[in-house]
Amino acid sequence: KAQVTIMYGCNNFCSYCIVPYVRGRERSRKPEDILNEIKDLAKNGYKEIMLLGQNVNSYNGGENYNFANLLKDINEINGIEIIRFISPHPKDFTDDVIEAIANSTKVSKCIHLPLQSGSTNVLKSMNRKYTKEQYLELVDKMKRKIPDLSLTTDIIVGFPGETEEDFEDTLDVVKKVGFEQVFMFIYSRRRGTVADEMKNQIPEDIKHKRFDRLKELVEKQIEENNDKYVGTIQK
Repeated sequence: KAQVTIMYGCNNFCSYCIVPYVRGRERSRKPEDILNEIKDLAKNGYKEIMLLGQNVNSYNGGENYNFANLLKDINEINGIEIIRFISPHPKDFTDDVIEAIANSTKVSKCIHLPLQSGSTNVLKSMNRKYTKEQYLELVDKMKRKIPDLSLTTDIIVGFPGETEEDFEDTLDVVKKVGFEQVFMFIYSRRRGTVADEMKNQIPEDIKHKRFDRLKELVEKQIEENNDKYVGTIQK
């Protein structure tokens, strides 16, 4: 398994994140450079490729060459058997990317789709540029178009200003989507970010109690979900 960086930097400026300030704006590598690197890896016996970028699905190779085009071209490289990528952004998960995944024989059907929060109010404070409803609509579309899709996600608990109602919205999304895995984080302040300056920081004890409730729900769902694998052979 090899990791291949396809782009650097980020343009999103999520209010909790320092990356755009320290790594600069998005810069995509040339498609031919990426493809040649992967061809060399395949010749050296690598079977699985993980495409890396702060926001891989906003990849721009120039001349109308986007992330969907890149997935299709990597799919044609002999020797590569599995293609994965992290991390995409829900706002950039366009129909052509969904179609490229659905039609590919090699792109993993286990997709990481960061949620961060299930509350539209908190998402707005995070500067995530999508709502709870838009995220659920995207998941529904992906499930309809990609056979055997499973989803993993990231969730931040205790973001500044998060109310009990906001947290319940997060639990609601988790219940509706049924993630294969959830990477859970208790919000921590980062100097230099917008969120660090917000006045309505959540007390540590409340953050930890909410984290424990989310963890309990996720573990219960995963245990139930894992039942479907019993008796099957997986790669």
